[in-house]
This record gives sequence, structure tokens and C-alpha cells, in this order.
Amino acid sequence: MKPFFVVPLVACLCVSTSQLSAADQPQWGQRYTRNLVSDEKGLPETFDPGRRDNQTGQIELAPQSGVRWVVALGNQAYGTPIVAGGRVFVGTNNGNPRDQRIEGDRGVLMCFDEKSGDFLWQLNVPKLVEVKYGDWHYVGICSPPVVEGDRAYLVTNRCEVMCLDVNGLADGNQGPFTDEGHHMVAQGETPLVPTDRHADIVWLYDMVGQLGVEPHNASNCSILVHGNLLYICTSNGVDWTHTYVTNPKAPSLIVVDKRTGKLVARDDFGIGADVTHGQWSSPVLGEVDGRALIYFGAGNGIMYAFEPVTEQAAAKQAADGEPLKLKPVWWFNGHPLAQTQAHVPPDHQHDSTSYEVTANPVFDNGHLYATFTQEPFHGMKHGWLVCLKGDGPADGRFNGDVTRRNLVWSYADIGCSVSTVAVADGLVYAAGFDGRLHCLEADTGRIVWIHDAEGRISASPLLADGKIYLGTQRQTLWVLAAGRELKVLNRIRLRDAISCTPTAANGTLFVATRRHLYAVGD
Repeated sequence: MKPFFVVPLVACLCVSTSQLSAADQPQWGQRYTRNLVSDEKGLPETFDPGRRDNQTGQIELAPQSGVRWVVALGNQAYGTPIVAGGRVFVGTNNGNPRDQRIEGDRGVLMCFDEKSGDFLWQLNVPKLVEVKYGDWHYVGICSPPVVEGDRAYLVTNRCEVMCLDVNGLADGNQGPFTDEGHHMVAQGETPLVPTDRHADIVWLYDMVGQLGVEPHNASNCSILVHGNLLYICTSNGVDWTHTYVTNPKAPSLIVVDKRTGKLVARDDFGIGADVTHGQWSSPVLGEVDGRALIYFGAGNGIMYAFEPVTEQAAAKQAADGEPLKLKPVWWFNGHPLAQTQAHVPPDHQHDSTSYEVTANPVFDNGHLYATFTQEPFHGMKHGWLVCLKGDGPADGRFNGDVTRRNLVWSYADIGCSVSTVAVADGLVYAAGFDGRLHCLEADTGRIVWIHDAEGRISASPLLADGKIYLGTQRQTLWVLAAGRELKVLNRIRLRDAISCTPTAANGTLFVATRRHLYAVGD
């Protein structure tokens, strides 16, 4: 099983973390750049995670535990918590049904009150049975939503792009989508009558039905919002036999109008059948020398850079009807052989020994940090963390291969990695799947220190309040001091494995384990 892991203000992309406002955390990492660095202060070094009642499975907190509230999720959660507008959103499965009418393996997005932890509503989505192993058992909804005002955007376990009303159905059905009861059940089943404890779907775009996308294992994307447009990884991948891409004509990245859910553009990168396993990385936006570029790490182990769709082009597309084609400005081949050979041998395609980008790239100070990795869940061990120059050919009409031009430094000791990095104060913090956290110099890639976290890592490190928070599969939340000296502040033994990245918002640390969500802080 594969655990998984969010108005154009481009001038804000290169500000230091000290200039960011501390408040909500409405998307994965920092807006646009994906950097997992927060400006929150006063976050805890320790807390008591309580004890589990063996009969009920609930967590019982001790007095003075340091935990404001803890709530039950499903029995597997892979969606990083998102905090916005007094609500906390987290993706999980239906292992702990909130609606007793809905049973079995499904994808769930739960919404809680930020202050009290009270359950507000849930999005409950049937399995994607149309694609064999396209929605792996009990994985649930993996995509962290991105919230803007009273709207939340995410990708469901059925590979749907969805816009939700953050209030759920408690304030009525906003539409234009009004058939929530039918969407809550599998095809052919009798629709349910939704209540105010269910999600209000404003619109949805079905990437399987409309584009022929066939995800592998899971659909996952932290949607990039830029102006009125959503940039989305489709998760199109190989079939269940791992031997070929069922629909090589399906796009790997699309652009959708956030107001209507209409398709605006799709990639023209020529990825086709050249996908190693799946595609789960998310697009990133950065600015270099006054020019905005969007970066996308694909399942063929290539990083693509392309220009955002302009408002004029989007308006023309709306009139013409045909989706625009996204052309790469430059691309970087992340297979290590590409540094010494003109072309990577074709037999590396669709092979788990080939490379892919699984985690989100991170843009910081004109550079892009990303790990090109083999498939760790197939027993592979190799990967390398690279720092790339974010610029490309000055003429946006020229498609350039920058494989031997844009590499600043590389670090191979990271091994396989499915984790996004955090970059701050001249240091990069990167987690390897093998259980080691690496601290490197951001400019040179020189190793500063390595910490053995004593357990596999599929979450990502969060840097906040001078601390690094990192969860492992061995139920441990590590708290380390950020900086050049390796200093462990605490190791907290939780009651379940941790596959989600912690979230800092409004002076509180939100930690999701496989089964529970903690709000830690006064």
C-alpha cells in the first residue's frame, strides 16, 4: 500500500519567512512555493498524547496534557490537516463511520471546529472501482484541500476535482451541483438523503470520466490556486500490472476554472506512456527575474517549467471551447544517467528502478529543491536531492533542455524519499524514506548533520518556531531544534503511526496520526 501524503501575488513569492503573517494554514506549506516553513510562535516542545481505551479505541487525555482536544478519524489517515476560517479539514477513510448509513471502504474528508474539535461535516466518497487498484484499499482521501474564503478545492479518491462550500450543507445547498445524495452512494444504489452534517459540493470535474485518467493506487494533489485558475496533477499512472500506462493520451496536469469547474488547459509535455509508477506531486509557482513560472515534477522523472495561463488566454479559451495546451519552457531530466549520457535508455521506462518525483518541489530564493527517487514501496533504495536554478531560456517560446545547465548541486545520500523539504535560514531539511533526516546547506548541498529517526518516514518535516516537527511510521513525533547543531528537544510516542505532516496555525500544532487528530496548545 502506498501512503501519501496546497489572485496572482507573484511579488510575495520571494519574501523571507519572518515577513509572513502568522494565522491560518489554508494550503499545503507556503502559498505558491510549497515550502514547509511556518511563522507561528509559541509552539510546544512536548505534550502527553494520552492513553487509548482498548474497548472504545478512543484517546483519554490526562489533566495538563497540553492537548486542547483530540478527535477520532478513520482507521487510516494520509491527509495533512488544513486550517482556515475556524475549521480544520483532514482526509481519511471510513474506518470510523460518522454516518451509520454509510459503511465500508470509502474516501472521507472530515471538517472540525478549530477551537473545540466538534465534528461539523464530512465529504463521503465511494470507491473508484472503475480503475483496478486505482483507489487502494482503505487509503481514503489523501489530498489536502486548499481553502479560499468560503470555498475549498481538493482531489477526491475517485480522481475528481471538487469545489466545496466550507459550511457544508448547514447553510443550504449552494449549487450548481445539487445531487449530493446520489454522489454519496455507489452506482446503482439508492441515493441517500443528506443532512447538515454532509458536504455541500458546489461543482465537480471527473478526470476519469472526462479525460480517461487512470490513477495508480491513489489520486493525490495539493491544488495550486493562481488567480481564477486551479493547477492540478491528474495522477495518471501505470495499470495494476505495473507494465504499461493504460491511457497514455490522458493528461498529467490540467488547469480548471475555480469558479465553474470548466477545463481550461492541459499539458502538452509529451509524457504519454513514459510513467514509472504513478504521479502524485503537486505544481509549484515561483518568480525568477520578474518572470513567473510553474514547476511540475512528473512521474517520468522529469521536472517541467511552464508559464501560467494568462487571463486573456483563459478568456479566449472560454469563447473558443478547446482546451489550451501547456508548453514547457524548460525541462530537467532527473535520472542520474542524464548528467553523463545524451539520452536515458528507453528500457528505463515503466521500471521501478527508474526515477520519479513523488513529493512536492519547493521554490525558495530563485531555486527549486526536489528529490528524484526510485520507488521505495517496491524495495528500491536510490534517489537524489537536487537544487536547480529556477530560471530558463529568456524567450518563453523556446523549449529548452536544462538538464546539464540548471543543476546547482545534488545529494545522493538521501536515498529514496517521498517527503517534501523545508528550506529556511540557509538550510534544507530533507527526510529519507529509510528514516533519516538530513540537514544541508541550501547554497552548496554540503551536509550539516543527519538524524536517525528510527523508523520509516512518509511524512514531511515542518519547520516552525525554531523547531522541526517530524513524524514516523513507528508512532514517534520528533521535535528537533532548527539550525546547524543537531539537538533533539523531544521524542513523543503517539498511539499510531504518523503519515501526515504536522500543521502549525493560530498558535496551535495539529498532528494527525493514522487514527486521531490532535490540537496541541493552550
